[in-house]
Amino acid sequence: MMNMCRKDPGLPTDSFYEIRAGCTDVPSTKFRIKAGKTLSVKRWRSAFTPEGYLDISKCLSRIYHGGIHPSIRGEVWEFLLGCYDPKSTFDEREKIRQRRRDQYAEVKESCSRMFPVVGSGKFITARVITANGDPVQDPVVLLETNLEHLPTPQSQESVDPFPDTVDSREHDKEIIQWKLALHQIGLDVVRTDRSLTFYEKQENLAKLWDVLAVYAWYDKDVGYGQGMSDICSPMIMLLEHEADAFWCFERLMQRLRGNFRCTGNSVGVEAQLDILANVNQVVNPKLHHHLEHLGGGGYLFAFRMLMVLFRREFSFGDSLYLWEMMWALEYDPELFSLFEGAETHNKYDAHKPTRKSRRQYGKYERRNRRNRAGSRSKSGAESGASLPISVFVVASVLKDRSNKLLREARGLDDVVKILNDISGNMDAKKACRGAMKIHKKYLKRQKS
Repeated sequence: MMNMCRKDPGLPTDSFYEIRAGCTDVPSTKFRIKAGKTLSVKRWRSAFTPEGYLDISKCLSRIYHGGIHPSIRGEVWEFLLGCYDPKSTFDEREKIRQRRRDQYAEVKESCSRMFPVVGSGKFITARVITANGDPVQDPVVLLETNLEHLPTPQSQESVDPFPDTVDSREHDKEIIQWKLALHQIGLDVVRTDRSLTFYEKQENLAKLWDVLAVYAWYDKDVGYGQGMSDICSPMIMLLEHEADAFWCFERLMQRLRGNFRCTGNSVGVEAQLDILANVNQVVNPKLHHHLEHLGGGGYLFAFRMLMVLFRREFSFGDSLYLWEMMWALEYDPELFSLFEGAETHNKYDAHKPTRKSRRQYGKYERRNRRNRAGSRSKSGAESGASLPISVFVVASVLKDRSNKLLREARGLDDVVKILNDISGNMDAKKACRGAMKIHKKYLKRQKS
């Protein structure tokens, strides 16, 4: 029986995420669910005590080597992203879940009062307000939403489609900024994962739009940025309750929000591109110098990879596998306490670890801790401890295509083409394992 399990080719995750009829150019998933390797329902349940305490060390290695079974992927992600403390009980988590659902409902209701399309089961793709705060009575909006029949959260009476703004200009800058983003969210929603049958349903598109619209109001400093729909979409699919999907997305955004922050003419992700350039210069100097010679030393060709966490470079199923591998490797059991107690959104980077069992941490995080401890006496020395693993995944992808880039790239257009040619056909496990090797090499060379 065990021998048969080893020979089992496994089940592709695409079988759990149905593709729309007629979509023939969708890349297939390389990752397969395998008995004895993938984190199964049974293995996951056995990691909990009767009270609900989770020994996540029993799961991290399994996730890295075999991923998570799709039937439990959503609830496992909630732990990997710090939504819940592994040291909490079932009852404690249920109270937290209900409190968050209530909080989400309050924020969503506030958004609905400002713009009744939120929560209506509909969404928009046309502008509803000008940069000056003047309402845009666009027939497309009226047609898309049938706004004149939308009920308010308090009653079933017909409402004005543009409350408080039809006869007067909106003066609140925060509300203007939020409303300016709503149509862009809609445009992105209709383009996100359109090959999946899940998004053939209007209600699922509206749910994705609602979550993104509410997040844009919840995190006003960042608002909405293109690419967030790609990051949020899997949460909508994996977590049935909209509020749970929102908080899972919000936890991931606590890590990624810096990528979307705009200051002047720069975007936050450019800081990671600088880190990538430094990493590649250390571990692959020949390729780095070649890219510099071509005018690509800024690594802008990798912008999309880091911005949307490789959603366009891998198939849908493989991108989810890559995400959970990275999160398992980076896992820190103090994430929940950090996020819940943080007064600002950027404390993730400034987190100072406490003493915990090393087995409760992901392999990548354990390595960073050892390196940080060894570098503590060297003031100002770059330990690599705060570098996200995603940077090393990009470096792994570049290394894999290094010979082709050196041989065939004669300009930046060639670099982009070579990388685009492998989109949807890359091996997530290979890329992640390569990232770990490059990270180890990088830390070693930095020390020397």
